[in-house]
Amino acid sequence: MGFFDKIKQGLTKTKTKMDAQLTGIFAAYAPGDEEFFEDLEETLILADTGVETTTKAIAQLRKAIELKKLTTGAEVKKEFVQILTRILKVQDTMLLLTTQPSVVLVVGVNGVGKTTTIGKLASQLKKEGNRVLLSAADTFRAAAADQLTVWAQRAGVEIVKHEEGSDPAAVVFDAISAAKARGSDVILCDTAGRLHNKANLMNELGKISRIIDRELPNADKEVLLVLDGTTGQNGLLQAKQFKEIAGVTAIALTKLDGTAKGGIVIAVADALQIPVKLIGVGEQMDDLMPFEPRAFVDALI
Repeated sequence: MGFFDKIKQGLTKTKTKMDAQLTGIFAAYAPGDEEFFEDLEETLILADTGVETTTKAIAQLRKAIELKKLTTGAEVKKEFVQILTRILKVQDTMLLLTTQPSVVLVVGVNGVGKTTTIGKLASQLKKEGNRVLLSAADTFRAAAADQLTVWAQRAGVEIVKHEEGSDPAAVVFDAISAAKARGSDVILCDTAGRLHNKANLMNELGKISRIIDRELPNADKEVLLVLDGTTGQNGLLQAKQFKEIAGVTAIALTKLDGTAKGGIVIAVADALQIPVKLIGVGEQMDDLMPFEPRAFVDALI
């Protein structure tokens, strides 16, 4: 199955809901028809594209229709696909992993699929020829390290872990030392999704980041925020908080196959101006995919 087909299949719920509505909306387009814009706005908001992003996209569409003198629904639809693609193109959508080792610090609340995402990403990076090391730095959640160990075994990669309740920064330090000794290419660090309060979480992630910066000052470092696509606008609120706390550089949106509101991808990229770099569209090991804005929009519309 090709890349486009896999995304299309994974977005079936969103596409099924949006497709019939949008097909009818664009087919009924006539110059000067205000009802067209109202219907388009309603469909996008119901798909969780968000009010601000929807308003921006429609304003750009109005301007393009006027400047380019578009008269048919097909022309307007083609223009709208280009507008949504531009909104999604926030910086480079590929993970920056050019140094040896590179580090991916994975953050997000509990239950969003953080551990699963790390396991799938580890498997993919290994298949690409990378030597991958997992760091089990979520020492607060019971059995978190055990779950990550299962994924390490499935992916066939190494893991560094301590006992439950250990200092997370110490786990990361040991992982970096092991990566240097073993010639690892990528370190994937799991982190706690929830501590006692926001300040506690900020302090813990700050401590881990300082360890990485001190021990690997010239390494590429991604702070990958994992969001559950089914949580909609709540996911956007989480993203805003983690951007403030952790200096997020990339987003992985999971469980998009389980929601009819895939527009959240567009809302998150636009609101935060942080690139979506990975999307999860299924349960299989290869269902975590690198994000391609145009392929995503084409699959959606």
